[in-house]
Amino acid sequence: MNTNNLFLTFCGILAACVLSAAAAAQQQQQKKPANSADSAQQKKSSAPADSSKKSATPADSTQKKSASPTDQAVLLGQFGDWGAYRATPGGKKICFALSKPTSTVSEPSGRNRDPSYAFVSTRPSEKVKNEISVIVGYQQKTGQDASASIGAAKYAMYTQNDGAWIKNAAEEAQMVETMRKGSDLVVKSESAKGTKTTDTYSLKGIAQALDKVAEECK
Repeated sequence: MNTNNLFLTFCGILAACVLSAAAAAQQQQQKKPANSADSAQQKKSSAPADSSKKSATPADSTQKKSASPTDQAVLLGQFGDWGAYRATPGGKKICFALSKPTSTVSEPSGRNRDPSYAFVSTRPSEKVKNEISVIVGYQQKTGQDASASIGAAKYAMYTQNDGAWIKNAAEEAQMVETMRKGSDLVVKSESAKGTKTTDTYSLKGIAQALDKVAEECK
């Protein structure tokens, strides 16, 4: 993938779709980083594991304001802090639950970053269900995992450019169930320039959003 196309803006739902597709391919190849969140005015595109990196936001640089990844998606319902969406990029139906952080802490503070999002995606044509992914809004430090925690439960997330996915695919279903019952999802990561961020997502409504996704994408 062309890493020169930096993650300046989400190009509609294609972002969410390919973001999930990247992680799916990676999980099948034992977590070799596959495609990553695309950026700029054109969104992500799939790339072979370990050979192509997903495009991301240049770490801590000034960017144009990103569009929402839901711009070309249909809102199925808003449930608390999570929305359920449907889209058909390339004629293939996908559904996903999406949320934005309710709070963010950066060290050092004051550095620019693109918007952050958490996704739980389902792609029936690929037999993918409830795939967790996060866009952190900057290019992350190479070789360093991010982390996601819900209460006492903690999950390692492999990173590539501005995207993060659960590192152990066998834990994904458990993490989804923990999210359904939890109150907050906390994602910690570090940018290529050393900025450490903590994004907190409210899990209010995620259970209902996932139920709507499951109903729409069977």
